[in-house]
Amino acid sequence: MATDRTQQPPSDYTIASAAFTILLALAYMAAFASFGVQARGLLGSQGILPIEQYFPPGAPTLRLFLQAPTLFWWSRGDLSLMAVAWGGVALSGVAILAKPHSGWQRAIFAILYMYYLSIVNAGQIFMEYQWDFLLLETGFLTLFLVPDRWRAMLFRVLLARLMMESGMAKLLSHDANWSNLTALAYHYQTQPLPAPPAWAIAQLPLWAHRFSTAAVFAVELILPLLMLGPRRLKQIAGLGTILLQVLILLTGNYTYFNFLSIGLCLFLFDDEYLRRLRFGTRINAVARPANGRVTIILSTAIVLVSAAEIWGMFSPIPPWVESALRAQASFGLVNRYGLFAVMTTTRSEIEIEGSMDGQTWLPYVFPHKPGPLGRAPTWIAPLQPRLDWQMWFAALGSARDNPWFARLLVRLLEGSKPVLALFERAPFGGAPPKYVRAMRYRYRFTSFEEHRRTGNWWFRESDGTYFPPASLGR
Repeated sequence: MATDRTQQPPSDYTIASAAFTILLALAYMAAFASFGVQARGLLGSQGILPIEQYFPPGAPTLRLFLQAPTLFWWSRGDLSLMAVAWGGVALSGVAILAKPHSGWQRAIFAILYMYYLSIVNAGQIFMEYQWDFLLLETGFLTLFLVPDRWRAMLFRVLLARLMMESGMAKLLSHDANWSNLTALAYHYQTQPLPAPPAWAIAQLPLWAHRFSTAAVFAVELILPLLMLGPRRLKQIAGLGTILLQVLILLTGNYTYFNFLSIGLCLFLFDDEYLRRLRFGTRINAVARPANGRVTIILSTAIVLVSAAEIWGMFSPIPPWVESALRAQASFGLVNRYGLFAVMTTTRSEIEIEGSMDGQTWLPYVFPHKPGPLGRAPTWIAPLQPRLDWQMWFAALGSARDNPWFARLLVRLLEGSKPVLALFERAPFGGAPPKYVRAMRYRYRFTSFEEHRRTGNWWFRESDGTYFPPASLGR
C-alpha cells in the first residue's frame, strides 16, 4: 500500500489550471464577440460616444498613456474597433486549442489582455462594469500561471476577495433591505436584466427570500475564509460558491461574470479531488516548477495592493497609497468589487419614443430589457447588451445625470444605422423621426393571477417625462 501511495501523482493543480485557461479563453471570446456586434453603435464614428472624440489628437505622452493605456491612442476608426474586437474573438479560439501554459498560449493571453484593456479604457461609461475589471485582473494573473500550489493560491485570494468584498459592501452600505434580510424580495424584478426563472422565484413568500438573503451573506462572508484554509474546507467553499453562482446565472443575465467566477473556484480543488470526480482525466499538462523569485514578487505585490483596497472600504487611506492604487487601476490589476451594495426596491424604465408630427408617438424597443408587457424575460448571458444595461442605470437618476443619453437621442434623430442596430425594433422603418422624447414608467412583475388573466409578465404605470420632446430643428 505504501508503494502504491508513493506512485500517486502529487496533489497539485494541473487539472484546475488547464481547465481554467479554457474557461478564461471562452470568457474572453464572449466578451469580445459581445462588444464586436455593438462596437460601432456604442463607440464608432456614428455611435453614441465616438472614441475619436474622446481622445485628444496626436500620439499620447507617457503620462497620458499610463492614465489610459489603450491601442486606440494610435488608431481610432471603426476599422480599428472591429479589428480589436474580432481579432480578440479569433485569438480566444486559438488560446482554447493551445497547450495549457505553453509559451504560445501565454503570448496569446498577453495580447488578449492588452486588447481588452484597450477597449475598457476607450469604452467610457459603457465599459465600467465590475466583470470587465474582473476579466482584466484574472487575465493579468493568468500570464504568470503555472500549475503549482503558490500560483493557485493567487487565484484563490482573488476569488476570496471578490466574494468577501461583495458581502462587506452590502453590510457597509447600511441598507436596511440587507440588514433586515428582505433584499432578495425585491432583487429578482428590479435587477437590470432578469432571466426567465426570475418571474416565478419573485413570487416566493417573504420567509423564502429572507432565508436566501441570509444564505448569500453566508456564502460571501464565511466561505471566503474557508478558501484560504485546509483542503477539505476549500472544497466546501468551492461547492458553496459554485452553487450560488449557478443560482445567480439562472435568475439574471450577468454576462460571463458567473462563468468566470465558477472558473476561479476550480483552484479550490486539487488534482486528486478532481480525478475522483473523473473531471479532466484527459488533461495531462506538465506542471513546470514556478520561478521562485517571480512568485514571491507577484504574490507580495498583489497581497499588499489587495490589503490596501480592503482597507479603503473601512477607513480613509494615506494619499500615497491612494496614488499607488490609482496608478495600477488604469491597468485593472487589482480592483474593488461589491455588486448591489444598495438594493433597488422599485423598477423604473425609460421608453424612448419617436414621432413625425409631435402628436403620435411610437416606441423604440430594446432587445432584452423590459418593454412590451407581454414579453417574458430572456436569456442573453454570457453576452451583454450594453445599451440595455446602461438604460437601467439611467433610469435610477435623471437625464441631467446621464449626459450620454442626449447623445443617444441625437443619433436617433440623425437615423444612425449603427445605433439603430442596438434596438430590437425602431418605428418608421428605421427612418429618422422628426421628434424624440423619453417617458419614465414604473414596472413590476405581474402576479400569478394577473399573468393568468392578461398573459402579461409585467405591469407598468406612468411615472412622468424623463426627457421632453426634442428635434434637430430641421
